[in-house]
Amino acid sequence: MANKKFIKFISLLAATVLLSSCTTVTRFPAQRMPQPGKQICSIMGSNIIHIVAPGETLWHISKVYGVSMKDIMRANNLRAAASLEKGRKLIIPSIGGVKAAVPLFSSNKWRYIIIHHSATEAGNAYYLNIWHRQRGWNEIGYDFVIDNGTRGKMDGAIEVSPRWINQEVGAHCRAADMNYKGIGICLVGNFSQERVSEKEMNSLVYLVNVLKKYYGIPMNHVLGHGQVPGARTECPGKLFPWREFRRKLENCR
Repeated sequence: MANKKFIKFISLLAATVLLSSCTTVTRFPAQRMPQPGKQICSIMGSNIIHIVAPGETLWHISKVYGVSMKDIMRANNLRAAASLEKGRKLIIPSIGGVKAAVPLFSSNKWRYIIIHHSATEAGNAYYLNIWHRQRGWNEIGYDFVIDNGTRGKMDGAIEVSPRWINQEVGAHCRAADMNYKGIGICLVGNFSQERVSEKEMNSLVYLVNVLKKYYGIPMNHVLGHGQVPGARTECPGKLFPWREFRRKLENCR
């Protein structure tokens, strides 16, 4: 009887939670993972169901949730770490919170950071990947996605796209050739109609600060999509709080 109740409980959770995230970093020995400092937002939660995104690996999932690969494999009866299929639901056992695992790669081509919004009320990297493929792109066009608490992802969760992991040219801003020199960050939400959540803003500040420091990107090279010369868009939205964002970024050491 207890087993039936547990299975029913897990089924209900699985029906309400959809997640997606990142991909492998093991093929790039030059990368570093920054250690969270006092200024980062703490991305806490209690999600225990994770849906595998395109190209995602067990290694990164384990880093994000702070749960060992062996524990995840044991909870899901996985025989090999490589046996992950897109869309598979994983039980993440005994998690205490989600961490911002941001991989960094040695490169001198990243000179700008371009901020976008999804212009949708809901979404995550998994759904953005579907939408971008429907537009004829080979995969999601952004390097990072910051979630707003919809589609099963926690508010403020940072997702890393396969495009960033493979250090590929972007597909987020043609103006001024920013796809070739700008790191694309998309916040889920429509900030022409609503405001950025506090957790999304904190995650954005943390992520931009990490990227700025590692790649030596100056403050005046952190732009909204619509601020790029030649771009004809109000992205990331007319309500995006630039003054608050820049103030927090300047105070983030």
